[in-house]
Amino acid sequence: MLRWMLYALIVLAIVLSGGWGALALWYQFPGGAAARWIASLVWTLGVLLALVWAWHRHSGLPIGAYGLAFLILLAWWSTITPSNHRDWADDVSRQLTGRVDGDLVTLDNVRNFHWRSNEDYDASWETRHYDLNQLASADLILSSWGMPGIVHALISFGFEDGSHVVFSVEIRRQRHQTFSSIGGFFKDFERAIVAADENDIVRLRTNVRGEDDHLYRLQMSKPAMRALFLSYVKEANELTVQPAFYNTVTSNCVTIVYGMAKQIDPGLPYDYRLLLTAYLPGYLYKAGALDTHYPLEVLTQQGDITARARAVKPGEDFSKAIRTPPEP
Repeated sequence: MLRWMLYALIVLAIVLSGGWGALALWYQFPGGAAARWIASLVWTLGVLLALVWAWHRHSGLPIGAYGLAFLILLAWWSTITPSNHRDWADDVSRQLTGRVDGDLVTLDNVRNFHWRSNEDYDASWETRHYDLNQLASADLILSSWGMPGIVHALISFGFEDGSHVVFSVEIRRQRHQTFSSIGGFFKDFERAIVAADENDIVRLRTNVRGEDDHLYRLQMSKPAMRALFLSYVKEANELTVQPAFYNTVTSNCVTIVYGMAKQIDPGLPYDYRLLLTAYLPGYLYKAGALDTHYPLEVLTQQGDITARARAVKPGEDFSKAIRTPPEP
């Protein structure tokens, strides 16, 4: 029985690692789609051959041969490194940088596009100045595009003059690429920190892409808001020097923010809802990061900004409009 259990574990390890290898070759093998298909197919056939050979001959030789091939694959995989120099899509073509001078922060390449569709837009990159003494609020915005359990998370910082800037951890895709959650496991995208006007990044999701957005006011002290703001600036500056890959699980829009928040509050617990981001409000509510004077269901209902965003007319204050509940 022990021998059969060991054999079953070996087979499982080969199947799982073989599947990973096939996908790694599909996403990263150099050349066009035909070359990637061939490489992935040859690898898959090799894995199946090793399993059949080991089964019929009761030999460890094919297992050893597969192990060597997998080590070679891992060595090749380690040579794939992130870059800041590719033909990027327009909305991530520039990298955010920030300069901190005491309480004043200057952000370069703040995105303020005017979107008519995903393909039709007026591009605008701006330099903006922020006084951290004027920080007034931090809002979590969750944007759902219909994937069960998963939403995109953005943090919007508000200032006493009514202005807002949104930080978002996003994929930095190349011009020909579209988002793939599976590709996010296989070094298919670099990671980007985007700072944008709400009328750009929120309106893009609600009005152009048809996503559903909810806004939650975070219960944070001004020192904590300041620290989180500066953490985004620090992360953005580091990416200009040392690019990094986006990862669907370990390095996404929530796990990066969690890492920043963990530096502010080391006691912040890890939770599965940091991965299943649609359930993030429940995690934050339990942690006291949302207003617990109201039930979470009420906060969610009041925070549904989708209809308000879509009703904003040209020339209106978008940030004010999405935070103004409709009259009864």
